Amino acid sequence: MRCFVLGIELGSFALAAERLNRSPSAASAQLKKLEQQCNTPLVAKIGRHLEPTEAGEIVLAYARRMLQLNDEALHRLLRNTLEGKVAFGLQEDFSEVLLPQLLGAFSRTHPQLQLQSIVGRHQELINGIKSGELDFSLGWEGEKTAPYSECLAELPLHWYGPKNEHLKESVQSAKPLPLVMLDSACKIRQQATEALDHEGIPWKITFVGRSLSNLWRGVEAGLGITVRSSFSHPDSVSRLNGLPKLGKLRLCLDRNQYQLEDVQAQLYGELKQQLLQYLEK
Repeated sequence: MRCFVLGIELGSFALAAERLNRSPSAASAQLKKLEQQCNTPLVAKIGRHLEPTEAGEIVLAYARRMLQLNDEALHRLLRNTLEGKVAFGLQEDFSEVLLPQLLGAFSRTHPQLQLQSIVGRHQELINGIKSGELDFSLGWEGEKTAPYSECLAELPLHWYGPKNEHLKESVQSAKPLPLVMLDSACKIRQQATEALDHEGIPWKITFVGRSLSNLWRGVEAGLGITVRSSFSHPDSVSRLNGLPKLGKLRLCLDRNQYQLEDVQAQLYGELKQQLLQYLEK
C-alpha cells in the first residue's frame, strides 16, 4: 500500500522504490501483486507520468486512510523511540523565530533523530521537495508549488524604513523613491513596484540584498525602504504609513507526499503548532 501511494504521488515507482530503500523490480512486483489482488489495473501511463485508473483512485483513497491508521498505531507504541532523519526547509523570514526553539525541543525529546534544516528561497525549497532532498518546507506561496500544500495563514505586506527619524524623513522625501529589495525573482518586490507604478510614484532600486539580513541592514542604514510581511522585523526598522496599499501573502507548508512518514509527520505537526501559536500572539 505504501509503495503504491508513494508511486502515484511521485509519478514514478522507481522513485518510490528509492524512497523506501527497495529495488525498482521489488516495487514493480508489489504493484503487480496489488493489481492481481484487486483483479484490475490500478495505474495507467500518461506520457511520462503515471496516473491512477478509476479503480486506482478508489484504492488510493482507502490506502491513505489505512496508512494513516497504521502510522498512528505505531506512533502510540513507539512515540518515545523515534529514529531516523528529517530534512525540512524554511524561508529566511521564519528561521530566527522558529528554528532555535523547534530544533532544541525536538532534539531533546528525540535524541536519536537526525534533524537537518535548510534556509533558502522559495524556488530552492520547492526543488528540494520535488527531488526528495527535503521532506517538507515552510514559506510563502509562489508561482511554482509542491504537490501537496497546506495554507496556514494570509499575512499583509507593509512598507518598512529606518527607525532613525532623520533617515526615515530623508528616505521618504527622496525622488525617485529609493527601494531596498531582493533580486528580481522576488514576488514581494514585484508587488511593491506594481503598487508604486499604479499610484504614479517614481522609484529606483538603490540596494539589492542577497539575503533577508542584508536587506534589513540596507534599510537600517538609510539606503531606502522595503516591503515585507507582518510576520517579523528587526527593532532597527519601523513600519511606514502614507504609501500605496499592498496585498497579502499566503503562508504554506509544502510537502511531496499526501501522508508523511511517522517521524516526519511529528516534526511537521510541531512546526505547524509553533507557527500558529506565534501568529496568535
